Amino acid sequence: MDAGELVHPHVEDLEVGPILLALADENRRRVVAELSARPDDERLCASFDLPVSKSSRTRHWRVLREAGLVHQRDAGNGLYMRLRKEDLERRFPGLIQAVVAAGQGPST
Repeated sequence: MDAGELVHPHVEDLEVGPILLALADENRRRVVAELSARPDDERLCASFDLPVSKSSRTRHWRVLREAGLVHQRDAGNGLYMRLRKEDLERRFPGLIQAVVAAGQGPST
């Protein structure tokens, strides 16, 4: 691993506890919901409109990455992120869809 490479848990090491703790925060749920709307796309971390400081954003990205919800890539001029859709679906089928749907409120 390179000195600047970010650490991501292997799919077999993903655990529901850390994932649910990461998703307990409204800002992180919003990021996951936005990523799940286009799960094959990678987004610049700075492109998310979160009402928090830069240091809080950095913490949110780390929590999401360490829980195994996202994959981050350092491109030198920016940090990019994408949802680990396939890994999450394989380990916890339907979890992300349920969390995103719950955040959208009741259907009418």
